[in-house]
Formats: sequence, structure tokens, C-alpha cells
Amino acid sequence: MSSPLALLDRDHLKTMTGGDKDLALEVIEIFREQTGLWMRLMDPKAEPRQWADAAHTLKGACLSLGAMQLASLCERAEKAGRSEDPPSVTAAAVLLGDVRDCLSHTMEEVAKVSYELAGKGGFKTS
Repeated sequence: MSSPLALLDRDHLKTMTGGDKDLALEVIEIFREQTGLWMRLMDPKAEPRQWADAAHTLKGACLSLGAMQLASLCERAEKAGRSEDPPSVTAAAVLLGDVRDCLSHTMEEVAKVSYELAGKGGFKTS
């Protein structure tokens, strides 16, 4: 049985930032600031291309941070919004609602990692 995707893979974040805690904190802060904008663009009533583009951008940020579960959901939304037969507004609302729910959980995990990095002075070992 495969393991579930991580809300925030600390080892991935450490690798992507070269183990530099200050850089990791900066990446986390940029992610926090930008998620509000991306989520406002993920309006199921908007053109599917708009929310697909926002999902694509958020997916890239997630992959650089290590938010694998959220990246997976963003990829699914991106593909749905760019398909020849995009989902109805109702189906898009459900799909984008899943992204929002996962983002909420991911942000809680981001806060924990930020606290660990700031408080303990470095990355927690696995």
C-alpha cells in the first residue's frame, strides 16, 4: 500500500533550500503571501482557464515547498479546467473546494514547520 502524499514534506523543503533555514522561512513566507491571490482566482464561476492557470501556479509553488498533497489536487483542477469538456460550475466548486480544504490543512502544517525552524534553529530530522 502506498503512503499518502505529505501535507508538507520537510525533507523536500530542506533539499530545495539546501538546508538553509533562513531561505526555507523566506520560501514559506512567500508561499503564505501568495496563496490568497491564487485562491481568489480559483472561482468556480470564472472561466475554467482562469482557475486552471491559478491551480497551475499554485501547483508549482507547492512542488518547490514540498506540499505534495496540495500539488496533486491542484494538478487535478488544472487538468479539469483545461480539458475540452470542462466541469460544470457545481463540479468545479467541489473540485476547487477540495483544493481549499487541503490548502487549509497545508497552511497549518506550514505554520508548524515555520515554528520549528524559527524556534529550534534548524530542520527537524526525520
